[in-house]
Amino acid sequence: MHHIGLINPLYVVSGLAVGLLVGLTGVGGGSLMTPLLILLFGVHPSTAVGTDLLYAAVTKTVGTGVHGFNRNIEWRIVFRLAAGSVPATVATIIALHFIGATGKRESALIALVLGVALVITAVTLLLKAWIVRLAVRRNPDFGLNSSVWLTIVTGIVLGVLVSISSVGAGALGTTALMFLYPRLPTAKIIGSDIAHAVPLTLVAGLGHWWLGNINLLLLMSLLLGSVPGIVAGSYGTRFVPDAVLRPLLAAVLLLVAVKLLT
Repeated sequence: MHHIGLINPLYVVSGLAVGLLVGLTGVGGGSLMTPLLILLFGVHPSTAVGTDLLYAAVTKTVGTGVHGFNRNIEWRIVFRLAAGSVPATVATIIALHFIGATGKRESALIALVLGVALVITAVTLLLKAWIVRLAVRRNPDFGLNSSVWLTIVTGIVLGVLVSISSVGAGALGTTALMFLYPRLPTAKIIGSDIAHAVPLTLVAGLGHWWLGNINLLLLMSLLLGSVPGIVAGSYGTRFVPDAVLRPLLAAVLLLVAVKLLT
């Protein structure tokens, strides 16, 4: 396991930057923090995934409080997603326990899944508006009574992906919700997605703790920055245009994916 010393200011600043982004867009917890830990700080992939999951659970709990206070959460959607994601997460963690998640082959698998997930995330970020428009044009009633089962299946897919790579709860979750519930305001989509990420990342993070993939000092350093970051970002959603943030974020994710996959 990569040794981390005492509280490191670089980790605090990284936590602050990612927390701010998560608060603003609902995206960036796993898709930016995990690659950052692996590529920039040399943390072992399984430790980076595990630590990031608990980091995301705490960060997004704070974000959920802010979005809940602003009435930006549709709890029925959160419960539907969690009905799929929590059992899928438990099953994936048990599978990782039997496969093992610390060898070279497993590290390469994590990097591969992470890279592919980042490409999918970046593409969905760029095409989000087009996907939703297409869905509504083909079926004008789409999203008025979205299937409960479609939402649960989305939760299952997110549970598996997030447990292996820590990526997907944000960008893939918000895109899926925009597709399933296109008439919901963007603020409610982001709020509901952040609220659903709490049980998902908490269960996955505790599972990785059980697997021995958590670095507590690293976790504390990241949280020192991310908690104030997500509060500021959650309140700032109304001031920063989505049209500016989304392409910028997609470009960063594609660059990171290329680095991971090559």
